[in-house]
Amino acid sequence: MSARPTSVAATIEANRATGGTLVGYLPVGFPDLATSIDAAVALVEHGVDVLELGLPYSDPVMDGLAIQKATQAALAGGFRVRDVFTAVEAIRSRVAAPVLVMTYWNPVLQYGVDRFADALVDAGGAGLITPDITPDSAADWLATSDRTGLDRVFLAAPSSTDARIADTVAATRGFVYAVSTMGITGARQDVDAAARTLVARLRAAEADQVCVGIGISTGDQVAEVLAYADGAIVGSALVTALAEHGVAGLARTAAALAQGRSH
Repeated sequence: MSARPTSVAATIEANRATGGTLVGYLPVGFPDLATSIDAAVALVEHGVDVLELGLPYSDPVMDGLAIQKATQAALAGGFRVRDVFTAVEAIRSRVAAPVLVMTYWNPVLQYGVDRFADALVDAGGAGLITPDITPDSAADWLATSDRTGLDRVFLAAPSSTDARIADTVAATRGFVYAVSTMGITGARQDVDAAARTLVARLRAAEADQVCVGIGISTGDQVAEVLAYADGAIVGSALVTALAEHGVAGLARTAAALAQGRSH
């Protein structure tokens, strides 16, 4: 069993004085399981503070083309849900950064909510990011995460009502994932200004930690987001770098993004 990680919240708190937190997303199993583990380790070694490991799923509802292609390749290569626990344990044996698993809810249900959570704890994982469930439809997960101490990261969008934002803030542990734009993931030249408004609404609802994702692809955009949020989440730009330039290219991209904390 891997050592329990420093919590995501503690990582974010510790980074407040040093420019904020960089969260990096990669899918497990792309381009293969071993390389995806090496890639995640490389992210941490080149400036990423918190890892978000995507569990490949056949029907992603919010993933852009780069991530869809990568997850489809992982599934075609034989990815199985249990591989995510293998990956988390292997990564945690090499780096100390907290590891969150981003997963649509159906694979967790199919695996068994308690069984999935216990396996994640045993592997040293920090918790789950669940983009397609809301707190009011997550009773099983709320109970299981309370039992296991796993973080539970829910999403808030610009379209979220004040009531939904309040419920999300109350239920979330780790950080609230603020979706910066309405739509699917993917690098954009400008992070939508709606993100600032959304973060302000989350702060008003007493969110302690807020990280912004979707559309962030440069160090300058990381710096822009960290001026008003606790963390910046980067996915598509990292997946593209891994697909086109391998682990070495991914490392260069991560280092460039991490420069955004020192602007």
